[in-house]
Amino acid sequence: MQILATPHAGGLPVGFLCIAGGGGGGMNGSGGGGGAGGLRCSVDQTGGLGTLETMFTPTLGVTLTITIGAGGAGGIYTSSEAVNGSNSSIIGTGVSITSTGGGKGGTAASSDGGNGGSGGGAGGGGSALNAGTRTASPVQGFDGGANNGSSPFSGAGGGGAGAVGVAGGNSGLQPDGGVGIQTTIETGVATYYAGGGGAGKRGSIPAAGVGGLGGGGNGSNTSANGIAGTTNTGSGGGSGSEDAGSNGGAGGSGLVIINTGLVAASTTGSPTLVGTTYKFTGSGSITF
Repeated sequence: MQILATPHAGGLPVGFLCIAGGGGGGMNGSGGGGGAGGLRCSVDQTGGLGTLETMFTPTLGVTLTITIGAGGAGGIYTSSEAVNGSNSSIIGTGVSITSTGGGKGGTAASSDGGNGGSGGGAGGGGSALNAGTRTASPVQGFDGGANNGSSPFSGAGGGGAGAVGVAGGNSGLQPDGGVGIQTTIETGVATYYAGGGGAGKRGSIPAAGVGGLGGGGNGSNTSANGIAGTTNTGSGGGSGSEDAGSNGGAGGSGLVIINTGLVAASTTGSPTLVGTTYKFTGSGSITF
C-alpha cells in the first residue's frame, strides 16, 4: 500500500524515533533478562539519557529506507541460549541512523549478559557472571545487571533505555529490568518505550523481576516461561525461573516513527499515518 499526498517541502527538519529489537531472556536456572534495543530519538529524550539526537533535514525527492529489527529469541531449555535483538535503521542520501539490537539475557551458571544497545542481564547460578554492556555509539541505553555468584544465585535484569538492570546474585533485590524512556513523538502524550526484561525467581529473592516500563517482559515465578517483550517497543524478554524446563521470553520487535511536519510524497511498508506522523512497525520506505 502507498500513501500519496502533498509532497514534503525540502528543508523542513524531521523528528524521529528509531528503536532496535530487544534481546531475548535467558532460560531457567535462572537466566538474565534481555536488554532493550538501542533507542535514538530527537524529541524529549534519547536512550542512555545521552545528548538529544538532532533532527534531520531531507532533500526533496530523497527516499529513506526503513528497517525494523526483530526481537531476539528467548533461551530454550537444554537446547539454545537467548539471542540478541536485530538493528533498526533509517538510511538514505544524507541520512544514516542505526539503533543497535539489545543484548541477550545470560544463561544460568554459564554466560554473561549480551552486549548491545542496552546490555542483557547476567545469568544466575554459583558462578560470577558479567552484565552485558551498552556498546553502541552514540549511547542508546544502559547496561544490564551483573551476578556475583553468591546465594541466592539469581539472574539479573536487562538494561533499559532509561536505567540499568537490577543486579542478581546476593543483592537480595527483585531482579527487575531497567526502565525505558518517555517521548511524546507518537501521540503528543509521554509514552514509555524500550524497557529491559526481568529475571526469573530463584531461591529467597522476593519474586521474579518485573520488566521495565516501556514493555519489558516479566521473569517467571514458576516453571512457566518468561514473558516476551512487547511487540514494537524494542523491549527485552523476561527470563525463566529456577524450575527445570522454563524458557526465556523473546525480545520485542523494533519501531521507527518519523514526524515530518507535512505529508510525505509516498511510502511503502504500510506505516500508520496520524496527522503527519508515520509509524513503521515493519520495514518499508518514505519519500519526501
